Amino acid sequence: MEDTIAAIATPPGTGSIGIIRVSGSGSRDIASLIFRPSNKTDSFNSHRLYHGDIISPDTGRVIDEVLISFMMKPRSYTGEDILEINCHGSAFILQSVLSLVIEAGARLAEPGEFTKRAFLNNRINLAQAEAVAEIIMAKSDRALDLAVSHLKGDLAGKIETIRHAIIDILAILETSIDFSDEDVAIGDPPSVARDIEAIIGELTELASTYAEGKIYRDGINAVITGRPNVGKSSLLNRLLGEKRAIVTAIPGTTRDFIEEIVPIMGVPVRLMDTAGIREPQNVIEKEGITLVWEKLSEADMVLVVVDGSESLTKEDAEIIKSCRAKKFLLLINKADLPHVIDEKELASLDPDAMPPIWISAKHGDGIPELKDAIHGLALNGGDYGHTLNVVSNIRQKMAIEKTRDMLSRARDSIRQGLSPEFPAFDIRQALQRLGEIAGETVTDEVLEKIFSTFCIGK
Repeated sequence: MEDTIAAIATPPGTGSIGIIRVSGSGSRDIASLIFRPSNKTDSFNSHRLYHGDIISPDTGRVIDEVLISFMMKPRSYTGEDILEINCHGSAFILQSVLSLVIEAGARLAEPGEFTKRAFLNNRINLAQAEAVAEIIMAKSDRALDLAVSHLKGDLAGKIETIRHAIIDILAILETSIDFSDEDVAIGDPPSVARDIEAIIGELTELASTYAEGKIYRDGINAVITGRPNVGKSSLLNRLLGEKRAIVTAIPGTTRDFIEEIVPIMGVPVRLMDTAGIREPQNVIEKEGITLVWEKLSEADMVLVVVDGSESLTKEDAEIIKSCRAKKFLLLINKADLPHVIDEKELASLDPDAMPPIWISAKHGDGIPELKDAIHGLALNGGDYGHTLNVVSNIRQKMAIEKTRDMLSRARDSIRQGLSPEFPAFDIRQALQRLGEIAGETVTDEVLEKIFSTFCIGK
């Protein structure tokens, strides 16, 4: 019998409510031991809230006034008996209650163990289990929509449809094998090969969505750079919609980098405001500028800001040239002031670059156009956002690609007129690879790796 596990299910820190989650056959006994209901009851009904106190079984000391709920298997998240204790959200109280639960017979849960039990008890498939982590980590509306879709089983449903199509083809091949002595051929070989080709096309299209899924899940790192006083910190504040960076007319105000995440049209963008690049005036500024170059080398995208109310400087030109190997957008700030900068000279620095975008970080002019450009550059101009069947992680992508490769081999075998045993073998392998997505054919080692990335309590 599975042991009983317990963990704090709410984030660290102080809040109005904190939850202790307990799962396993000992949940009811633990509740009976440490919970004293306000209204006497002989048993706990499933999916009901009960008010009372958590007490120490040894001393009778009241630890907290709580609400508890008991969810009887199989109608629970894990498919096991679950006890949830709603405490006051003090870290000390939560640790005290958790200690009582463990003393009463539970053990501390491992990362992701509640969700792992839900998978092992067939409450959810592996793609849905991974979606739980995606929901928790979602940083934008689009990322959340994709994660919820995965949790509801949309991706798994798409995979299951493809799986049934592959099984139908395998049935044709196996019929040919079973009746090989009677000279039963593979149906119509060209037709079977075309059916396989169609499935390969679906899998290729599905695998191609990984680029979108990765961007919406992980986001991109965008560094704002330029010489001092061109408006980098003002731009950060404008995109965030709040005053996060200090803005002054004194060059070198930003010494360290400031980092915040902002969703831009569904893409989580980690914006970094950095020190202005110039000849450093002191040791501290030198360290800040060194850090800028390090961040630029790691960036997915660079926003190069120049001052449109001044002539182009040598520093501007050097910064632009140093960023040409990166995805970058050239922004001409201070559009609200007289335009002094020479746009032809600016364009000559990188003739292949996108046209510069005039903005006013102070007043907001050009910011909608900038967001469009950031979104388009982040997604490489892809026309995304029309489907929720998006592959969200590399494990799923690799399984789809392996399935496609096995099907390609089967298709080629049929076209070459080989015995049906050869394509049938490859198609069985394809089904096994496809089964890895929902967890039907996954190894214990892979399961451990997946759930180890979850937080404790989920």
